[in-house]
Amino acid sequence: MKIGFIGLGAMGVPMAINLVKAGHAVRGFDTRAGAADALAAAGGEGASSAADAAQGAELLWLMVVSGEQAEAVLFEHGAAAALPQGAIVGLGCTQAPANAARTAERLAAMGLSTLDAPVSGGTKGANAAALTIMCSGEAAVLQRARPALDAMGSRVFDCGRAPGMGSTAKMINQLLCGVHIAAAAEAMHLAERAGVSTATMHEIIGVSAGNSWMWGDRGPRMMQADPAVTSAVDIFVKDLGIVLGEARALKAGLPLSAAAMQMFLAASGLGHGAADDSQVIRAYRALNGAGAKPR
Repeated sequence: MKIGFIGLGAMGVPMAINLVKAGHAVRGFDTRAGAADALAAAGGEGASSAADAAQGAELLWLMVVSGEQAEAVLFEHGAAAALPQGAIVGLGCTQAPANAARTAERLAAMGLSTLDAPVSGGTKGANAAALTIMCSGEAAVLQRARPALDAMGSRVFDCGRAPGMGSTAKMINQLLCGVHIAAAAEAMHLAERAGVSTATMHEIIGVSAGNSWMWGDRGPRMMQADPAVTSAVDIFVKDLGIVLGEARALKAGLPLSAAAMQMFLAASGLGHGAADDSQVIRAYRALNGAGAKPR
């Protein structure tokens, strides 16, 4: 399959490389200089623009930050216009369900198909071709895209025919991710304040009923002063904003999501928006008078 891939970040690069390994012809583009070097070294090809990556592609995969970025790539930077009739656009970003539906409608008017297909699994899942991919769109479109999806993920879910349902599934996943990270940070900070070894506490919870995937994954980074960034604080400001916006439209009260959002907002407001999302713990330290250091 001829695939255009836009968004060669920490997850996008290994995803594109896994497509090459599976035998697909991949042309990738990112606005950052040198972002396509690793893809080219793996047998793919770098493109000079978003439209260049899309030229002649059967599938154009967008691994960008938001629905707004996806729309800009497609309609302002010419990627959609460069695609042949009948091509599929895979929306891998986390976005509001209504955004995905609007984008699909605009693409359909241009003779293009849409697969609303956000992913979960982070850089580990991307590198291991073990992502969870939550898809919605026409059954025939999903079937056509399946070889590419199977090259990037180990769990591909059919969430329904309507564009936006895949994004709804991802939104609910992000609700839990945000709440779990904030809860883990709250617990880790309490251990700091109480003078308990955070390393010991992390090990205890890891084999106890309070454990969660986020405790296991983010907990060690909460103990580091400046961990490498795999997902930023501001990503959860965005994602929990999507959750709460959809909840408002549905008139659904989500008090835990709202509380988690306040802690991510506080961390961002303190200047930590670009830090790893585990550093929401800094908002707890600021709330309670700093003092405690990771140990």
